Amino acid sequence: MRAAIIIRSLLFSFVLLAFSHGALAQIGISVGFGPPLLPIYEQPICPADGYLWAPGYWGYDYAGGYYWVPGTWVFAPQAGYLWTPGYWGWGGNGYYFNQGYWGPTVGYYGGINYGYGYGGVGYEGGRWEGNHFAYNTSVSRVNTAVIHNTYNAPVTNASENHVSYNGGSGGVEARPTAQQESFAKQQHMGPVTAQTQHMQEARNNPELRASVNQGKPPIAATAKPADFKTGVVGSRKAGGEYKAPLPDAANVNVARTRNEARPGTENRPENTIEPSPNTINHASELQAHKFTLPNTGSAATDKTYQQQQDKLAAQEAQDHWKLQQQQEEEHQQATQKNYNESQKQQMEQRHAQQAQQLEQQHATQHQQMEQRQAPQTAPKQQSNPQGGKPH
Repeated sequence: MRAAIIIRSLLFSFVLLAFSHGALAQIGISVGFGPPLLPIYEQPICPADGYLWAPGYWGYDYAGGYYWVPGTWVFAPQAGYLWTPGYWGWGGNGYYFNQGYWGPTVGYYGGINYGYGYGGVGYEGGRWEGNHFAYNTSVSRVNTAVIHNTYNAPVTNASENHVSYNGGSGGVEARPTAQQESFAKQQHMGPVTAQTQHMQEARNNPELRASVNQGKPPIAATAKPADFKTGVVGSRKAGGEYKAPLPDAANVNVARTRNEARPGTENRPENTIEPSPNTINHASELQAHKFTLPNTGSAATDKTYQQQQDKLAAQEAQDHWKLQQQQEEEHQQATQKNYNESQKQQMEQRHAQQAQQLEQQHATQHQQMEQRQAPQTAPKQQSNPQGGKPH
């Protein structure tokens, strides 16, 4: 699976947007109808010590609509980090996906009851004890003969509601508390590579589309990310009656240049500014460059070239994250300091310049790599008109 393609697909499902302080980042896609109910399934057994549970969710793709991303065990990126699941929320003109993230504390995830410790608030499936993760066997399925750092504690009674989105028609009515908003200000990072690969595998599997499985995906959870063959469990049943979207349901791709209004946040006047056609005005509009698949005729060389492409794609994604976070922080400061229109305009011009410079830098890097990896053709030998050997 090529990382460049994976990263590009995140614009339709999950990533490439950094998280602002005080509000989670939203993908620039608006869907006119909410995702199906969450299916009911059994959690696979934890594959090894150090893996944390990331619950399943509904992703979205224009070509196939909603599709199920199976729950899976993910190796934590560092000791002390926990996973805050993403969630769909009503944004005033459609449903937006709020990206999940890794951080020292589990933050707000829309009040969605994902199960297995994610009852809508916090996480009760385990806790860090120093550099080791301890699993709560009352909700986390682990083999205690293999994993010994466990405990058993009752969890808060979670609702039996299987609604998969916040706000809107029939959505969960929950808003972030002041404490949850403070958690978003902590240092955090987006999904790890294994999670993006996992999402891409799900997106490319027709059987996981809601239109095909009617809300009961055949692969509901996996033991490890992107492995849809071993340690797989199916849905016991759908979370409720599946309702297919109406033929005229709105599916609008929204080019977002600022923070759109999140559930529980204010809709600032500057959020409504429309981007100029064919102009990059903000880091959130940057897209990953698509690489040409290496085809030199040498498997070893192709593998080396692909590794180089993956490394560059990962670096570009990191650059996007950093600039996005920086610009979102400045938007927060502008709101707190009540910038006047002149100050706001200067800030937006600076952001556009930064984004365009980064795009140019990445385009140049991309072009240079394509040139280095282009198949080399052997120079033609000059023919000798006298019939002798060429010089």
